Amino acid sequence: MADPKKLFIKTYGCQMNVYDSERMAEAMGGAGYVTTETPDDADMILLNTCHIREKAAEKVYSELGRFKGLKAEKPDLKIGVAGCVAQAEGEEIMRRQPLVDLVVGPQAYHRLPEMEEKARGGAKALDTDFPEEDKFEKLKGRGKAKRAPAAFLTVQEGCDKFCAFCVVPYTRGAEVSRPAERVLNEARDLVERGVREITLLGQNVNAYHGDGPKGGTWSLADLIWELDKVDGLERIRFTTSHPNDMQDDLIAAHGECSKLMPYLHLPVQSGSDKILKRMNRSHTAESYLRLIERIRAARPDILISGDFIVGFPEETEEDFQDTMALIEEVKYGQAFSFKYSTRPGTPAAERPLVDDAEASDRLYRLQALITQQQQEIQQSMVGREVSVMFERKGRLEGQMVGKSEYLHAVHVANADVNVGDIRAVRIVESSANSLGGVLV
Repeated sequence: MADPKKLFIKTYGCQMNVYDSERMAEAMGGAGYVTTETPDDADMILLNTCHIREKAAEKVYSELGRFKGLKAEKPDLKIGVAGCVAQAEGEEIMRRQPLVDLVVGPQAYHRLPEMEEKARGGAKALDTDFPEEDKFEKLKGRGKAKRAPAAFLTVQEGCDKFCAFCVVPYTRGAEVSRPAERVLNEARDLVERGVREITLLGQNVNAYHGDGPKGGTWSLADLIWELDKVDGLERIRFTTSHPNDMQDDLIAAHGECSKLMPYLHLPVQSGSDKILKRMNRSHTAESYLRLIERIRAARPDILISGDFIVGFPEETEEDFQDTMALIEEVKYGQAFSFKYSTRPGTPAAERPLVDDAEASDRLYRLQALITQQQQEIQQSMVGREVSVMFERKGRLEGQMVGKSEYLHAVHVANADVNVGDIRAVRIVESSANSLGGVLV
């Protein structure tokens, strides 16, 4: 029997890309591939790209350039670009980098085996369609190999919000929700393979409106309550949400569903109503703050995470100070912050930019405030008892590392536990990026 072909996937960006890469590997597994951790011995290389970060396309071309020598040594090596940069750039990728054999968008990766076969025949393969068929249903079923205790599960894709800075509606398409029964079946399969925590994914996950098993439309809260009934599933999370889709039933679930973890990523982007309007966010700073109040009334200990863009076109120092004031009021446990960068084709791309040095200074000041809040919240955990799901061995002998219900990384020395165990831990120390504890 011939040795299986080897597939190397490099994943950029969000958790949804991590999930997509897993499914790409499964699709190619049906075509006789096994995954490898290095491109050097691969028969096929896939770059699963993200278009959110600054100069994302240029970084992909730079990465592809590193494979020129490898391609020269192994002429049969096939190289593909997948994901959002593939969707945005299309044929331009092949024109600029001829070593690329196939380009596939995020809605068409279930067609990878056919594209690989075409590439093996010597032709270039391009597919950036938004096909009508359900890519998840077209993929071969997952194997029954044991999984890590935490897994991602995509339930919704695309976005209809059209924020002025964002390419997602153009690269991922309109909002589409998977039927509830298909999500539940995949979740049960994951649990059978050892998964104890599932994070439900979507570009705008709380806009989920999937077909229910017996008709009607389910909300994300409906889906969560049904997942709550799955034996062996101990923890449920979801990301990323939009403030305008944080409905009453989902807020109530945070207070009533014991499996739904007390962590919520709820991006606001700015604290200035002027900038929020320019961003086409369709909410105000005040409406966001009142929403946070309602969520905390339902679950007082919830940890809030957010996203911020500084230096958005026309942002003044006063606008920035409005953002800082919002951060002071909310007190974030975690946050992701970025300096605005232009995305061609988006409405904001034509607007005059804030001075780069000023934008950098604002980012520095914002990140300093966020870091201070993170450290204060982590320090407040010292002396408290938390629930930790252990995911891997630590760097030190006998150390185990896991995540608390608040998504804090927690390490425990001399821990007599196994990967996947969920145990009570008393926090005894806080460091920059993690907490230290002892088993209770």
